[in-house]
Amino acid sequence: MVQTPIEKKVSKLEKLKNRSNFLREPLLTELQEDTTHFSEDAIQILKFHGSYQQDNRDNRVKGQEKDYQMMLRTRSPGGFVPPELFLTLDRLSEEYGNHTLRITTRQGFQIHGVLKKNIKVVVQNILNNMGSTLSACGDVNRNIMSPPAPFKDKPEYQYAFEYANNIADLLNPQSGAYYEIWLDGEKAISAEESPEVKAARQSKGRGMIVENSLEPIYGEQFLPRKFKICVTVPGDNSIDVYTHDISLVVMTDKQGELQGFNVLAGGGLGRTHNKEETFARISDEIGYVDREDVYDLVKAIVATQRDYGDRFNRRHARMKYLIHDWGVEKFKAKVESYFGQELQPFKKLPAWQYQDFLGWYEQGDGNWFFGISVENGRVKDEGAFQLKTALREIVQQLNLPMRLSPNHNVILCDIAPEQKETIESILQNRGIETDPEAIEPLTRYSMACPALPTCGLAVTESERALPGITDRIRALLNKLGMVNEHFVIRMTGCPNGCARPYMAELGFVGSAPGKYQVWLGGTPNQTQLAQPYEQKMSVEELENFLEPIFVFFKQDRKSKESFGSFCNRVGFDAIRNFSANYTIGSYMDTDSTTKRKFRKNQRRVSVPDEIFPRLKEVAEKEGRPMNQIIADALSEYFTKSKEA
Repeated sequence: MVQTPIEKKVSKLEKLKNRSNFLREPLLTELQEDTTHFSEDAIQILKFHGSYQQDNRDNRVKGQEKDYQMMLRTRSPGGFVPPELFLTLDRLSEEYGNHTLRITTRQGFQIHGVLKKNIKVVVQNILNNMGSTLSACGDVNRNIMSPPAPFKDKPEYQYAFEYANNIADLLNPQSGAYYEIWLDGEKAISAEESPEVKAARQSKGRGMIVENSLEPIYGEQFLPRKFKICVTVPGDNSIDVYTHDISLVVMTDKQGELQGFNVLAGGGLGRTHNKEETFARISDEIGYVDREDVYDLVKAIVATQRDYGDRFNRRHARMKYLIHDWGVEKFKAKVESYFGQELQPFKKLPAWQYQDFLGWYEQGDGNWFFGISVENGRVKDEGAFQLKTALREIVQQLNLPMRLSPNHNVILCDIAPEQKETIESILQNRGIETDPEAIEPLTRYSMACPALPTCGLAVTESERALPGITDRIRALLNKLGMVNEHFVIRMTGCPNGCARPYMAELGFVGSAPGKYQVWLGGTPNQTQLAQPYEQKMSVEELENFLEPIFVFFKQDRKSKESFGSFCNRVGFDAIRNFSANYTIGSYMDTDSTTKRKFRKNQRRVSVPDEIFPRLKEVAEKEGRPMNQIIADALSEYFTKSKEA
């Protein structure tokens, strides 16, 4: 291992990694034992193999053993999932899991509910069907993100996906422990690694490589903490560009040829309540690198974090703290000392825009892709809403790959024109909304982490709570005459920020059972960090808490000003002053007395084909969602029927 200039104390976990024989022990030994769960040491090593040990807190009974189960997460660079892998994951979730799949906010799939005795067969099946869980968790580079849109006529999108894959391969652990443990030493069938990636891994630079190690980039102790990377294109912020340790932006010439990459570094959102030394941070512009040098630059940044990141205090171990403590210029100079050359100046970029790619898009090669909204990323069957079955039927019949989005939606790819009708029919028959404009916007642009009952870090609800929260917010907005208003809402059950609430216009961060920190001031395109406004809002006080803020926004906003931008402009003191002098219930829009509730992909109402174009035309003309127009019409109908 490369030593830091000043020898420092290391944490217990660092010592465990060092003696694990490159992530083998004590996991390998305990995997063969007939027990229901792993020890704490084995759990830490298990993470590097793509799994967390959890227990279902809904099933806890005093005096009985916890309901231990494993969550497994896929390594899917750019969110790509081939058809055979999806069908395998679907089957495994039914046979060994809790009958659902969860799309993560880093474009992977999670299977929940796997018992320890079944974990090996589940990983084997994933590996043998074009998948992997290697380094989906742990102190290594995590799943690399890129825009999920599979445009074939936009070369910058192809480059982003290509380099996401290549950098994922570059930074994959190399010791062989993963295949030794899960496939008894057999290497899984997978795509051949790029020759340039193989060459880049051994390129020494100036101290980037750990000499004579099975892990030439990571060394025996791997990284001080998890590491996150994305590759995107100018203007496309579907991947939350400011939230990663490294963000690479594809830069092409006028002919669409790749020239190099803009580089940002130092983003990260995890924090701890009441620990002011921990904080969310957005990344800084570092510079520009030519395409032929990008792999060495990535290695140089990783080596800087490997050798200088905090290995004693894990709350201070992310690279964002290293950059914060050093300053950008010192960090940049150290990276350049490994890299062997100076970085070029950061190149000008267009404004970032968030896109979710829902609905139908031409792919650019004669085929189409189709984005399906998945509420909080949970792929399941529930009553008439049968998304899991619908996706299984589509993939089985049409053999289509998919891309998972950073907003945990599904994009079906490579759809031939004649297959479009089949997809629409299957989805509609299974109760899935196919028109993104008919989805409640508050829900469409919201995200929640899984939280309770499985996440061991959660202090309160998130995924199970957010649908009810958005319903209540919509009802409140309607009452206030703000039926056309929507904004980005994100919720987590703890402060670690997995659903990226600190970039939302309205963020809820679990702080105690039934209570949330409230963060305000992010932007619709996720370009500005929100700030904490309230420390412990009781969920029971939601309407009373938000009503004065919404009324202030309605009365004092500038033309087309977003909710988050408004909160930033007027400032929290003004918001608190207005709220303190506001009487709850004093504002009521006389034209909006009907409370409306919509839920994503549920309670679908169909309209005749000949009516739909007219409905859409009116919606666009009036600037109202189609579901709102239908609700108004039904409300008027029922009122007249009652009067009659």
